[in-house]
Amino acid sequence: MSGLVLYDDAAARGFRPFALTRPAGELRAGAALIRERWARTLDCAATAFVGAPHLADFEEFDAPPAARGQLAAGDWVVNARCAPSLAASSPTAGARVLRCNGRVAAVRLGEALPLSALGDGTLSLESLVHGPEATLDGWWLEHAWDLVGLLPTMLLADVQALLPVSAEPQGMTVLGEHGAHAERGARIEPYVVADTTAGPVLVRAGAHVQSFTRLVGPCVIGEGSTVMGGRVACCSIGPQVKVAGEMSVTIMIGHANKGHDGFVGHSVIGRWANLGAGTITSNLKNSYGVVTMHSRDGMRSTGLQFLGALIGDHAKTGIGTRIPTGSVIGAAANVFGTRMPPKVVPPFAWGDGEPWDTFALDRFLTVAARVMGRRGVLPPPGSQAHWTRLFAMREDA
Repeated sequence: MSGLVLYDDAAARGFRPFALTRPAGELRAGAALIRERWARTLDCAATAFVGAPHLADFEEFDAPPAARGQLAAGDWVVNARCAPSLAASSPTAGARVLRCNGRVAAVRLGEALPLSALGDGTLSLESLVHGPEATLDGWWLEHAWDLVGLLPTMLLADVQALLPVSAEPQGMTVLGEHGAHAERGARIEPYVVADTTAGPVLVRAGAHVQSFTRLVGPCVIGEGSTVMGGRVACCSIGPQVKVAGEMSVTIMIGHANKGHDGFVGHSVIGRWANLGAGTITSNLKNSYGVVTMHSRDGMRSTGLQFLGALIGDHAKTGIGTRIPTGSVIGAAANVFGTRMPPKVVPPFAWGDGEPWDTFALDRFLTVAARVMGRRGVLPPPGSQAHWTRLFAMREDA
């Protein structure tokens, strides 16, 4: 059987702040992880990823491991910056090359490929093209902030593809014509409103939506997540997340907390992050101008008028934290204090600005294990070595 290998090219390896801690295939784009999108498209499970060397021992739930040795003939190698449509059917039988918007998104190998050929991320899949081709609907991510910029369009298409043909509201008061559905095992309390004027709403199995919540479509609430009141609009909420207050155009990858009041808009929240009560993101400049954001090439114009924050895995904010427009908060950072933090917060930073203290590695590992334990999850066996490596890289991330 052929395998599915997700390839992080050089651009994907610059998706800050997430590139330090996870391969691009484990980012949530629209309603699903990029890996899940490819598995659905190709109708096969992901077997490996090829990414930056520091992710060689990445482990997380059902994520595939880093590739070893060489890739086998017959394997599909897909660019992890391409997010195929969830509505797309499987490729035409016999296709060995898939193009999305005119660019090569996936190639089925005709012969074994040494892993070294993909090692630094500079190899273009164009160089591997051979045989019959097919086209694929989907989106390309050029920068990490495209996860936000493309979210309304992607989420509308995704939820429409995932929603049953005859959607039943199952306890929700539904406004609009796009439909709302709660999967079996979801719990919807009285006085929950689904506003489907702009798109459908999907509440997945095991999720719990409490009274006085307004879900504004397109919106998906992930498996086992809890929404504890407030307005959640055009959001992709991953599994095992706690949400309260106001959120708009935001992705929560999973297993994170925003359990209190406070506004988060046009943002991406990493796995295991925790936003303290009253945390607020600014997602619009006073000038109403285009937002700039930090990238591996320095500060760049995003082309977006609305952009809040990209918040890394295991990052935390204290109560009342105010996050500037277009911020990047590094993995494992703890942001708290009386000052508004700067737009760029390094990984493992501690405090509210320069000079940053450092979140000591041993303390981080203790806290991370405690946080994960509250969700009934144990740190992977290799997590200490993994995070030790990332801690050593923190000044260059």
